[in-house]
Amino acid sequence: MLKNSHPNFDKMDELSQKKVPFFFMVDFLVENVLVFTENELIKNSLYIDFQNNTDIPDQQENQTNIQLKSFPESEEIYKKGFDKVQQNLKLGNSYLTNYTCKTEIEINLTLTEIFHRSKAKYKVLYQDQFVCFSPETFVEIIDNEIFTHPMKGTIDASTENAAEVLKNDIKEKAEHYTVVDLLRNDLSMVADEVKVNEFQRIDFIQTNNKDLYAMSSEISGKLKAEFQNKTGSIMKKLLPAGSILGAPKPKTLNVILEAENHRRGFYTGVCGWFDGKNLDSCVMIRFIEKENGKLYFKSGGGITHLSNFADEYQEMKNKIYVPIH
Repeated sequence: MLKNSHPNFDKMDELSQKKVPFFFMVDFLVENVLVFTENELIKNSLYIDFQNNTDIPDQQENQTNIQLKSFPESEEIYKKGFDKVQQNLKLGNSYLTNYTCKTEIEINLTLTEIFHRSKAKYKVLYQDQFVCFSPETFVEIIDNEIFTHPMKGTIDASTENAAEVLKNDIKEKAEHYTVVDLLRNDLSMVADEVKVNEFQRIDFIQTNNKDLYAMSSEISGKLKAEFQNKTGSIMKKLLPAGSILGAPKPKTLNVILEAENHRRGFYTGVCGWFDGKNLDSCVMIRFIEKENGKLYFKSGGGITHLSNFADEYQEMKNKIYVPIH
């Protein structure tokens, strides 16, 4: 498993102990850990819009109708990685693997326009490199109580009785149980009295393409004394995020590195805002990245031994959207 020994975790501890507000971003493999105090955000062309914090200047509303075209990898290419994951599931190396792909897209908006016009709980625009509009909280810390909200399982909202179908789907339910169990164990490393407060909540997500329902749960605990006011130490323990990795974490990471044909970078990493007292953070999913002048959307989903190839391929494509309506 990853060592998570980056010096910027110590910097995060230091700033949180001094109650200095800061923003951080950690990539999927915990190789890049970036930390910015409030006055460094704009200087670094970093714009954030979180549910409780925003540093974005007002923009004139652009009324252009959005045109998004995607060019997903072929079923054959997707199946190569999917089969590698299934092989490892059968060998017992993993019982849930989050498998992701990189899809070239064309859109008639810039990354900046996507950032300003999209509607999401968490939005990040970093230089002219990537934009992220994530619906998924990683952890929140409020008065030394830590909360996490794993989101696992989605369905096309137009499906008849969609919410009920999602809640009762054997594969989606197994995946959700696994992630809740994994994150309950993860939180126990930094907190006491860990409990599940809400199980299998169904959220509605509106997109330009099709509307989705997503399944979430809420888990909480009371931070152990040695982790209070130590954001960096908490992240060191919890990363990579279980909901976009799988279980068990160390072996599943090897499966992902073997099966995926792209580097995730900051996609499925974690970013967060510490306001001087409390922390809010998200998993960096719903992610568009610029590479050599082209745009790529990274998306995927959890694979278990119950997964159906056609359904998973479709889910990966369903998640290629921008929340602009």
